[in-house]
Formats: sequence, structure tokens, C-alpha cells
Amino acid sequence: MARTASGARVGICYHPDMIGVECWGVLFDLDGVLVDSNPAVDRVWSVWAARHGFNADEVIRKAHGRPSLTTLREYIPEELALAEHLELVRQEVADIEGIVPMPGAMELLASISMERWAIVTSGTYELATTRIRAAGLPTPKNLITASDIQRGKPDPEPYIKGAALLGFAAAECVVVEDAGSGVRAGKAAGARVIGVRGPTELEATLKAAGADWLVDSCADVNAEVNAGKGGLMLKIRTE
Repeated sequence: MARTASGARVGICYHPDMIGVECWGVLFDLDGVLVDSNPAVDRVWSVWAARHGFNADEVIRKAHGRPSLTTLREYIPEELALAEHLELVRQEVADIEGIVPMPGAMELLASISMERWAIVTSGTYELATTRIRAAGLPTPKNLITASDIQRGKPDPEPYIKGAALLGFAAAECVVVEDAGSGVRAGKAAGARVIGVRGPTELEATLKAAGADWLVDSCADVNAEVNAGKGGLMLKIRTE
């Protein structure tokens, strides 16, 4: 296994339609990667935008992949943002209709030891755990939420902390993200990033943010123990 200039242990193997990536841990975003919560997010933010006279599509796009408080501060005065944030979170926690696992999510998580993966989400702890339960995902041993950080995505702090929970540097991990802000956070942390195409973020945005590879879902990623090396081998379908 090769090392980066910083000493991180990495490796990449190329095949005609698949790339094999050696790593020591996997850091997953939650919404849009492991859990399909887009309908619930759209419902809550659309109501908020209409109430305040903002364009719902624009607000939803800006809210994707970032802490809700960050988005609110772009639209309303600071003195109102916290109360609005708490109400939005309350509504999102209550709205679990239609929340299901994303394609391939259950299978990919089951193929990786729980000590080797973490969920790193911009949502609060209550919201994240509610959606994890609603979708029937395994309860993560390692979880970073907005409640654990000072600076949200695209700042690298969430992914640096997620990697630290696993006992590795971010450069030794692979991030799986569906939002441009999350891709930038992963790259800034030093990780390699798999970008997941979706209805909210354009493929061009994921590329511009620095995604190393693009897939349609977790169903395009397989994981297995890297025999003899102690890490993981991720096999990423590129076509």
C-alpha cells in the first residue's frame, strides 16, 4: 500500500470498468447517501420558504448538505435564526414519511466492520438518529452530527473528527458524499471522495467540488477486507 506525502496509507488499482481503492475507513454522509430523506426535506423547507416569501427551489438547494442554521443565517437576521432553526429541526424530526434506505446502502454497510465506518452528517443528533431508525439502518458505532462540531461542511472539521473516531487520519479514509459542500469538506480534510449523483446536486457541481469518482448510488460500491494488509478494498463501478 502506497503512502501520501503526509504518510497516509493509500492505494488505487485500475481495471476496465472498476477502480479498486485501498483505505482504512469509510466516512458516509447520511441524507442522499445512506437515507433518502429528500421528500421530507423538501416538504419542510418549502413551507418555510413560502412563509417567508423566498424561492423554495433556491432555499432547498442551498440547504442541501449544510447545517440548517448556516442556511437560515443567509436569509434572516441572526437574532431570529436560532429559534427558526429549532422549529425546523422539530418539524424535520416529526416528518419521517417516505424515509427509506438509498439503493445499496444496507448491503455496503453490512460488508464493512462497524469499527471501520462512520456517519458524518450536517443534521443534529436527534434528526440523524431519527432518520437512521426510520430507514432501518444499523445503529452506527461512530457518528458525527452538527451537535459535535463548531464549523459545518464545507469546513473540514466534520470529516477530520469522523476519521478520528475510527482512529485514522482523514487521508486514510474515503468519504461518500452527495453534496458539493460535503465533497469540499472531505477534500479539505485530505480524504478521497466518492460523489453520489442525485436529484439535488448537479454532477458538474460534484466534479467542481473535487470528487475523485462519481457513482449513481452505494450500489456501485463494494467493500471487502484487504487480505494481508489489514485495511479495506473498495471496488467502485465507474461505468
